[in-house]
Amino acid sequence: MAHEKNHDYHILPPSPWPFYGAVAGFFMLVGLILGFKGEYAADYWLALLGFVAVCYVAYGWWSDVVVESRVGDHTPVVQIGLRYGVILFIISEVMFFSAWFWSFFKHAIFPMEAATLDGVVPTAEALDGIWPPAGIETFNPWDLPLLNTVILLLSGCTVTYAHHCLIENRRDGLVWGLIGTVGLGALFTIFQAYEYSHSPFGFTDGIYAANFYMATGFHGFHVLVGTIFLAVCLFRAQSGQFRPEKHIGFEAAAWYWHFVDVVWLFLFASIYIWGR
Repeated sequence: MAHEKNHDYHILPPSPWPFYGAVAGFFMLVGLILGFKGEYAADYWLALLGFVAVCYVAYGWWSDVVVESRVGDHTPVVQIGLRYGVILFIISEVMFFSAWFWSFFKHAIFPMEAATLDGVVPTAEALDGIWPPAGIETFNPWDLPLLNTVILLLSGCTVTYAHHCLIENRRDGLVWGLIGTVGLGALFTIFQAYEYSHSPFGFTDGIYAANFYMATGFHGFHVLVGTIFLAVCLFRAQSGQFRPEKHIGFEAAAWYWHFVDVVWLFLFASIYIWGR
């Protein structure tokens, strides 16, 4: 027949989600910039509105992707493309965190206490800095940071256990593995919030503080996103949407979570241990 599909590719119909996502992201970014400048009191509300819109777009767009999978549009060729997309996304995240590690190591190896920004060459005294900078009281890595490291490593074990249970078609093990992973991810976030609330330095207390909060803060955001990602997989697993031979959504969540684990190991070793 003329309309019969004779190839393995999925031709997407017109979708409004890319446009909606661009508009939502624009309002969120503008609201954040104006809020950081502090000129208008209501600017953060604009950012919050944009964030809610971004969440709505993500929900609607990914819901469409799930429907496409359930109706059979995700052929083996399409699944390969989806896996490549997830891999490229994780590679882009590696580059993102590389910037914060680069900044941290640059200032740790070559600390500058009083370098000027107006084109004047720093003096020898300005270049003779120390790391961490004077007045910075760093965290004890063998206290709460070590506990958070153990939590994330355990969560990597539970998500791997859930994956193996899915491959072996053991639904109970899949569900309980995901419950454990989501719970451990939430526990990590709670402990990191507690650590921040008891931090001896603030975000504006110099280059060490800025690097610390940007690196660990963005990692904490990724943990939160990964926890939500896995929670969605938990709901889908409970409704029987994953099959041993087809579970791209779960694979993407598991790969993302392992990436988050590895980044934390580098953060723990470089910032908490070596950097102090």
